[in-house]
Amino acid sequence: MDQVRTGGCLCGAVKFKVRGRLREVVACHCGQCRKQSGLYYAATNAPDEALEVDDSGTLTWFHSSDTARRGFCNRCGSALFWKDDGQGSTSIMAGSLDQPTGLRMACHIYVADRGDFYEIDDGLPQYARSRGV
Repeated sequence: MDQVRTGGCLCGAVKFKVRGRLREVVACHCGQCRKQSGLYYAATNAPDEALEVDDSGTLTWFHSSDTARRGFCNRCGSALFWKDDGQGSTSIMAGSLDQPTGLRMACHIYVADRGDFYEIDDGLPQYARSRGV
């Protein structure tokens, strides 16, 4: 039987279920993620067909680049999703999942862009750009 995880935004207007195995959590320190979150994104990922969203009309998508968009609640502002327009999967902000998640952080990406006000010292792999680049 597939594992089902639930999650949602701060105000409860956006709720979601995700079925099956999720990717390990990746922390993204790029400038866009820092601007939207105030620190960095920590996200897992699931195939689009595994994600079911009930948004009460408050889920808004913002095209943050030519190839990707970010989903957030337009009522409370919670950052929830990141979607590469050319992929069949959606990144889900790990903090938006109800606990326990059973997930673990795997690595940090775009550390060349990290904020100058914090250090990354958890011993996990760090990549200047995306993994393997």
